[in-house]
Parts: sequence; C-alpha cells; structure tokens
Amino acid sequence: MDGVDERAGRGGGRVRLESWAESDLWLLRRTNSAEMTAHLGGPETEERLAARHRRYLGLRTGRMYRVASWDGAETFGSIGFWRRTWRDAEVWETGWAVLPEFQGRGIAVRAAGAVIDAARAEGALRYLHAFPAVDHPASNAVCRGAGFTLLGEADFEYPKGHWIRSNDWRVDLERGD
Repeated sequence: MDGVDERAGRGGGRVRLESWAESDLWLLRRTNSAEMTAHLGGPETEERLAARHRRYLGLRTGRMYRVASWDGAETFGSIGFWRRTWRDAEVWETGWAVLPEFQGRGIAVRAAGAVIDAARAEGALRYLHAFPAVDHPASNAVCRGAGFTLLGEADFEYPKGHWIRSNDWRVDLERGD
C-alpha cells in the first residue's frame, strides 16, 4: 500500500497514514523522550534512531507510516507493521507512538485499525500481533479498541537485550477478528 490510507474512527474522526519518508526522522526524535519510551527500555542514542529510520525507509515487507490529520496539516505520531518470527511462525507485528499533545483522543485506535487493513491487504501473513507491556494501560486499551484479541502474557525482548513482560494481542487477518 503506497502513499496514503484513511481510517474512520469513533466520533467520525479520521486519520491519514502517510508512507514513511526521508523527512520523518524528526518524528523519531520527538518520540524518543523518557516519557514516550518508559515502557520500551528508555530513549535511544542518535545512532540507533538513524539506524531505525533507515530500516523504516528500507522495509521490504510491511510498512511504516506517519500518522497525520485527515487534511495532512498535523502529525500525530507513527505506526507500522513488519515481519517477525513469533512462536515458530511468521507473523506481522505492529507498534505505534502518538505524540503527548495528541494522546487520549482515539488517534492510536484509528491508526491501528488502518494498519490492520493495510496488513490484511498485504495478504502475506494471517496474523497481526501487538506486544504492549502489561503495565502500559494506554497501549493495551488501543489493542482492545482496535479489535485485537488478548492471547495472554509473554516475555518479549525490546529493544534487543531488554526483556519486558508484555501482553500478546492478535488479529486474525483472514477471519477479520
């Protein structure tokens, strides 16, 4: 899926997913605060941010997006989906970040819904997973609101070398749940 996707949300609000671009490094820097990374092992170095930016630009399967207002005037955060091996199977994984000034407005739920649609359209894999920390109520609420099913808790490594206790949420892209 290239360019832009839309997702209607509760209350009629819509978000626009724009394919990750060279000019989006600033967004990684904005989401790299102690507040935004508290459930992810803390802020990354500039070198790691630059490497992640290059990975996002070079994804061969899956996609990374900048989440914007429907008219494109404001940037709310980021979301994407990518391949990973989970419990001996190839699945999609998703993750997101919404800038603090836009949190609590349902933006992440609408963006997660759009990513579900994008992963389904990709057609390559049956399941999309999200792995928020068990002690991160906002991200777990996003999963519930976007229609993921809670499978249980799991130990999850993110970033590399840092283990967290996560919830394993899943959407069956073939069945639509």
